[in-house]
Amino acid sequence: MLDLLNSSQSAQFTRTDCREIVRETLLGRQLSPRSVDIMLASLTDSTYKQYDGCIRSWIKYCEINNICYHSASISEIIHYLSQLFDQGVRYGTINSHKAAISLLMGNPIDDNRIKRFMKGVYRLRPPTPKYDIVWEPNIVLNYLSQFWPNHTLSLEDLSKKTVTLIALVTAHRVQTISLIKISNVVINQGSEVIIKIPDFIKTSGLNINQPVLKLPFFTPRPEICPALSIIAYLNKTAPLRVNNQERLFLSYKKPHQEVSSQTISHWIKFILGKSGVDISIFSAHSTRHASTSSANRIGVSIEVIKKTAGWSEQSGVFAKFYNKEIINDQNSFARSILTNNNNNCD
Repeated sequence: MLDLLNSSQSAQFTRTDCREIVRETLLGRQLSPRSVDIMLASLTDSTYKQYDGCIRSWIKYCEINNICYHSASISEIIHYLSQLFDQGVRYGTINSHKAAISLLMGNPIDDNRIKRFMKGVYRLRPPTPKYDIVWEPNIVLNYLSQFWPNHTLSLEDLSKKTVTLIALVTAHRVQTISLIKISNVVINQGSEVIIKIPDFIKTSGLNINQPVLKLPFFTPRPEICPALSIIAYLNKTAPLRVNNQERLFLSYKKPHQEVSSQTISHWIKFILGKSGVDISIFSAHSTRHASTSSANRIGVSIEVIKKTAGWSEQSGVFAKFYNKEIINDQNSFARSILTNNNNNCD
């Protein structure tokens, strides 16, 4: 860990929430409390969590060097970022520090010197993918095929099977899966299950369509059919929704509360481990890497992969970070994942 990040925090900020630091900074710029509240609504909890360490590190640096943390000069900011770079910090982390400082400064740090510095960091230490290789979805689907018929499964087994199948055939983040509401699940018998996600997610923004997950009925192998798994899960949890829980996924332990994205990640990671995936390397998020890489290998178009996984048409994320060599060398996306497994299980 960085020396800067390991420094003991000052008494002023040790027990102060990052959100409050930003709030007090904005209030000091002659903004009304109501205006500040509206401005702070633009930042998600995950953004605050990401910025927290950055803000505390920057404030500590400013205290040591007698700098005003919300009105520092460009040269002082670049010197701080240079120290981070010299300690081996990656491009993405330095960029997060820059964004956090910009938030405290009250406006984007739109200076050619900053832009040139960040371009230099990018060239000297370009961002790298989390995985060089990724696992083959077949091994997980083969494992899940053992859990059949669905109506005979325990709630625990059915829960873990269903979330993992959804993650694989939609290539969406765990956050998206955790936000599925039963009122937004539409079952077209014999065709597909359609799930709308109206809640804000990581990729939400102006003029960006919210995701719609499409899960086909996969008749060749009903034991790994995601649509049948969701229907079975809805039937099994219906009598448990005594408190009118709206979220699709509930805890399999009493009192069966709605589960968080962290819990769903644990469920998926458990299935990966039981399937033979090395979970010391691969997280639940690796389902996104595995399914998109597999679909590309099978021949699904890049346009379909991007649309299914929630990337924009202009996004280069797939080509740069997700298109990996597979170990052991929209409905079309889902069917490609399931069909490929079917063809290799004779």
